[in-house]
Amino acid sequence: MAELKLFKLGNEIKELKSSSATIEKELQNIIEKNMYDFFGVRFLQSEYKIDNGRMDSIGIDENNCPVIFEYKCHSNENVINQGLFYLNWLLEHKANFKLLVIEKLGIEEAEEIDWSMPRVICIAGDFNKYDEEAIKQINRNVSLIRYKKYDNDLLLFELLNSNTVAPLETEKDNQNKKINDKTFSEQYENAPLKFKNIFDELKEFALNLGDDVSDNTLKLYMAFKKIKNFATMEIYQGKILINFKLNPDDYQLTDSLRDIRNIGHWGCGDLQLIIKSEKDIELAKKLLQKAYEEN
Repeated sequence: MAELKLFKLGNEIKELKSSSATIEKELQNIIEKNMYDFFGVRFLQSEYKIDNGRMDSIGIDENNCPVIFEYKCHSNENVINQGLFYLNWLLEHKANFKLLVIEKLGIEEAEEIDWSMPRVICIAGDFNKYDEEAIKQINRNVSLIRYKKYDNDLLLFELLNSNTVAPLETEKDNQNKKINDKTFSEQYENAPLKFKNIFDELKEFALNLGDDVSDNTLKLYMAFKKIKNFATMEIYQGKILINFKLNPDDYQLTDSLRDIRNIGHWGCGDLQLIIKSEKDIELAKKLLQKAYEEN
């Protein structure tokens, strides 16, 4: 991969030399202490022991989906296959993960676990071109993140590639689904054409904000993310809801733009826009742009 160049500006320009020499355990400790700030994932356990090994770190993300972290300091280590092995194990042992969430976060959080988009985040000093091509052939959600350490107090994460596949849905999930529950896909399919068109326009706008943006279709909403979510969208018969990762205190609130910090809701974010007509599209785009820039 091409080397990133980082410069410190002042009277003289100084190039900061990068290094991936941080030992694996040191990198792991840094990430586990700051996992939510870095990646929007709540840390659950380090060195999570299973039948045939130990997962480096395990957590649960903003969408309540399980996340496995694997760290390697050098590009020639087989971090991807190792992460996939652990992910397949986890999908076959969901009860074990639920018990861990109960222990760390409580029964209410455990009941909200979403198995539709479990994923692996592989973090390494570098990856080669074969790694990036390989994950495109894998029917699993895998992100490759390169890290660089600069001097003593700068740490850079670069999202190289994120493989997103269709949400998983098991036979057991179908059996447990209540009759009145509708998935996001069902809500979209049954929505009026007017709201489908508005939704499609806003989705296209969000995805075009940058090459680092991807969309994840969860059971009840669609999330737009870089490394972390910056907005989520829901569609219904009479409205579209967009939640933004923005501070409601910075905006003039109205009946349609509201603070949801103390209101139960799906998805991420504290600021919500209720869209009922095309006149709300421009405001939605401005807020999507702002949320993208700030997260």
